[in-house]
Amino acid sequence: MRIHLSSIHVDDQDKALRFYTEVLGFRKKTEVPLGEHRWLTVVSPEDPDGTELVLEPDDHPAVGPYKAALADDGIPVTSFAVDDVHAEFDRLRGLGVHFTQEPLETGPVTTAVLDDTCGNLIQLAHYA
Repeated sequence: MRIHLSSIHVDDQDKALRFYTEVLGFRKKTEVPLGEHRWLTVVSPEDPDGTELVLEPDDHPAVGPYKAALADDGIPVTSFAVDDVHAEFDRLRGLGVHFTQEPLETGPVTTAVLDDTCGNLIQLAHYA
């Protein structure tokens, strides 16, 4: 058994696709029209056949309160692995990305937390 898909709820699929591809560096994998929305996934360029991240519309009534509660409490909705949190922080900050937590070393892990512009906090992490 392995993880094939993981979803993140976004307030605007076009804005999310731009942020996740042009800023974070993921690549679009799948785009299928589904009425008002699309089945839209991105993947890591390092693992194009790996786990797909679904950029899921957040219009279900339960999603808004869930996203707001996590963001208000500073809790990331997911975590992305990076080779160097400090370098990625510098790169993304240079692109105008807002961070709610600068790189923080806590034992064997270094993390930083960014705002994805779509209503989510995302953790970047490197495990030593």
